[in-house]
Amino acid sequence: QLQLVESGGGVVQAGDSLRLACAGSGLAFGNYAMAWFRQVPGMEREFVGAINRRGDRTDYSDSVKGRFSIFRDNAVNTVYLQMTSLKPDDVALYYCAAKPSNLWGVPGPESVYTYWGQGTQVTVSS
Repeated sequence: QLQLVESGGGVVQAGDSLRLACAGSGLAFGNYAMAWFRQVPGMEREFVGAINRRGDRTDYSDSVKGRFSIFRDNAVNTVYLQMTSLKPDDVALYYCAAKPSNLWGVPGPESVYTYWGQGTQVTVSS
């Protein structure tokens, strides 16, 4: 099992920045491509973005492209979601997810993720 624990959520004002972290433990974190999703109650889970195992390729949803960035540090088994220019529309519970992968592939919203974290809440006030 790969355990994933998100942190860094909180309440911020519109325009602020926030960095989320997802720490992995239990299995070789570096063997997994990682993704971030978010979900608002009553809505479908939304793909935010993903990063490959090596950390040199990323992909983002159109709704966050140019504002959010994902990076990882395999030495400390952590993937990060740097969020800037936050908007009220970004309010959600943010999850990280892991997918076994080759070194280069970046998973997408339809990929099958093996492990999920419990989520961290982000609230943006206008």
